[in-house]
Amino acid sequence: MIQLGWPWMLAALPLPLLVYWLAPAAKNGGESALQVPFGSDFRQAGAGQGGHANARGWKRKLLLATMVLAWLLLVLAAARPQWLGDPVALPVKGRDLMLAVDLSGSMQIRDFVRNGHAVDRLTITKEVATDFIQRRKGDRIGLILFGSQAYIQTPLTFDHATVEQLLAESAIGLAGKSTAIGDAIGLAVKHLSADGSDGAKDRVLILLTDGVNTAGTLSPTQAANLAKNAGVRIYTIGIGADSMVQQTLFGSQRVNPSADLDEKMLTTIANKTGGHFFRAKNSQQLTQIYHDIDAIEPVAHDAQFFRPVRELFIYPLVMALSLVFGMMLIRELLSNSS
Repeated sequence: MIQLGWPWMLAALPLPLLVYWLAPAAKNGGESALQVPFGSDFRQAGAGQGGHANARGWKRKLLLATMVLAWLLLVLAAARPQWLGDPVALPVKGRDLMLAVDLSGSMQIRDFVRNGHAVDRLTITKEVATDFIQRRKGDRIGLILFGSQAYIQTPLTFDHATVEQLLAESAIGLAGKSTAIGDAIGLAVKHLSADGSDGAKDRVLILLTDGVNTAGTLSPTQAANLAKNAGVRIYTIGIGADSMVQQTLFGSQRVNPSADLDEKMLTTIANKTGGHFFRAKNSQQLTQIYHDIDAIEPVAHDAQFFRPVRELFIYPLVMALSLVFGMMLIRELLSNSS
């Protein structure tokens, strides 16, 4: 669509008529203090007779029409006509969010149930985390996989499909059989701090584990202090059922498969960084936890738009100048014909 940048400039359109009506008439006689170059061009042809007078009459009318049109175009150019393009959505700037997923050996314990069948912890984690990623529109998401060591599987990116794919391809034992929780937190803080200069207001780490820190060079307490100083909030999720039936040589026995889960340590990490500790004993609770995190760290929904603007004043300005030059040529013709 077309709009005027300075529409108030259109108020200048009647200015020549106001000058003509309101300006005092020039007195006859004596030397003129100010000579108007085109004044003589608009006198009525009273002296000439016949065809010669008629020819000069229509030329002067053409000159007057040219001047009027040139004035209209100049005022239009001053009003700054603009072409507005279609609205373009700007990328929504949300959070920098890192997911840290435990791939230690205990994640293969089949203490979760899906559709009446026992499922291992990692399978349920992948399904629930994938749904969570799909809801985080506007966030940059990264993926850390950790076991005996921690690895950046996906750096912070808006390409959520790649994060989902690499999460789906992760396997138990890929990063070792132990659990380096401190190193995973330290690696997440390092990347969130290094990549946090592009405008993201919030940096969040969601750490999911089913055990206790048994490996790595950085303790969970040290890592939590680093996160606090860097302004990274950590939400810790302890996963694993608290009771399951296990077949042994002595028959069926009920055991606690999450006996090694260090809930106190995970709670301390979360509280120190302004986050929260969650406990997921089944798939329904894990799903609800990710929805709770959605509520605590809401997605930025307010999209921003801009419309590209192209200035068009040059076109009426060029036309007006062309008419002025044409008007000068007509005046010259009138002078030569007289």
